[in-house]
Amino acid sequence: MARRTKRLWTDEEKRSICLQTTAPGVSVARVARRYAMNANLIFKWLRDPRYAPEPPAEPDAACFLPVEIVDQPMHDDGKAAADP
Repeated sequence: MARRTKRLWTDEEKRSICLQTTAPGVSVARVARRYAMNANLIFKWLRDPRYAPEPPAEPDAACFLPVEIVDQPMHDDGKAAADP
């Protein structure tokens, strides 16, 4: 049986590997197989703020707008419409 040696990853390598997990459609397991490592190690790195990639900025956060409910529709000149 071949002897395994412990792989020492640099901080930059860890950041690069963690960043690869953020691509759409890529699983952590797939990235782990690419580097012949266990996915649990990548999950451990992702919990560490030094290696976790920055969360993507939200394009436009949803917000509430004020709504005014009136009994009668308004005309363009600001007067209430007459009842027919």
